[in-house]
Amino acid sequence: MSKANLKDLDWVQLQQEMDSLDPKRETAMERMKRKFKEAPLVPIGCLVTVSVLTYGLISFKRGDKQMSQYMMRARVTAQGFTIAVAVISTMMAAQKIKAEKADAALANESKK
Repeated sequence: MSKANLKDLDWVQLQQEMDSLDPKRETAMERMKRKFKEAPLVPIGCLVTVSVLTYGLISFKRGDKQMSQYMMRARVTAQGFTIAVAVISTMMAAQKIKAEKADAALANESKK
């Protein structure tokens, strides 16, 4: 796709307008790094899930039914772990934001 065609896309124009409004806005790579630091087990769990799924499909294609079944069970376990970690991380982030707001409110009250 040429640069002329990219400028015609609405989402590209929207992204450029948003960047011009807030030059300090984090890029996608910066956001990914920040999220990985906040909850490193979530992307690791996703990687493990995809790896186990891939190996399970390879085993299925080779005809190794026992290993394929084992890998599919392991995939379900890895998915469950990943979802649990994502939920726990979200809850912890929400509590952190709530605590920061409470601290800010206390600081504002003490200034008065």
